[in-house]
Amino acid sequence: MPNPEQAFHELVADLDYPMFIVTCAADRERSGCLVGFVTQASIKPARLIVLISKQNHTFSVVQRADVLAVHFLHHGNVELAGLFGEQTGDEVDKFRFCEWKQGPQGVPLLLGTKGWVLGTILARLDSGDHVAHLITVDESDLDQAGRHFLSFAAVKEMTPGHPAS
Repeated sequence: MPNPEQAFHELVADLDYPMFIVTCAADRERSGCLVGFVTQASIKPARLIVLISKQNHTFSVVQRADVLAVHFLHHGNVELAGLFGEQTGDEVDKFRFCEWKQGPQGVPLLLGTKGWVLGTILARLDSGDHVAHLITVDESDLDQAGRHFLSFAAVKEMTPGHPAS
């Protein structure tokens, strides 16, 4: 019988999750990162769960933030995904290298994505090497609707700015 953790990793290794960029702002600091763990949590009221790695620069800003923006990516966003996945906010102001506008509470809203959801953080749950953030859907917008989502398969060869765990 295989080790349960090893079997688990083999089962999830071939999943091709959609990829997202999460942005936030707190105490006059903005941050953002590429994430693969986002899911709809409720239909009515509309809710999302967003998991952020504790290793990530964005994690410290998210812990001080009241709201998050979740950007849905399309196939044309590979370069943007690389910026937010391979660079770390510990060293680089990622927002200097992409187009964005300031949203509510100073949250950066990235331009040219499939769209975004901005929501208030209702709860946080320590999930191991990530923290889950349950958010409302306060605002949302379609930017470039109709394109396919950018998936993990398109970014899995990237070198992360921080290890995922």
